[in-house]
Amino acid sequence: MKRSKTSKQWMREHVNDPFVQRAQKEGYRSRAAYKLLEIDERDRLLRPGVVVVDLGATPGGWSQVAAARGCKVIALDLLPLQPLPGVEFIQGDFREDEVLVQMDEKLDGRLVGLVISDMAPNISGIGM
Repeated sequence: MKRSKTSKQWMREHVNDPFVQRAQKEGYRSRAAYKLLEIDERDRLLRPGVVVVDLGATPGGWSQVAAARGCKVIALDLLPLQPLPGVEFIQGDFREDEVLVQMDEKLDGRLVGLVISDMAPNISGIGM
């Protein structure tokens, strides 16, 4: 299937985006890592030892930042996540009981200190 004109334009803009280039250069999984770094710089949410749950974690930029700041991270997503040091991953829908049971097992009695999410709907192919 041939790519649409808007798809090609998006890809060109994405590849040339300075934050995408910077993320690749600095080893972050996504440009979104800088958004969380900025939030944490302002609000100091990520502290060593804090248990962080990252909902909609893939590709892992936010989990990567939280783990690097010393947080204990449990990441959840419908999509697979390539392993990250310091991040425990559960693939599934966090609204389902089975996934919540898995998360509870990973918590092992620890309390969640922070829930983060950078989820966005997958709207590709939906005309406006």
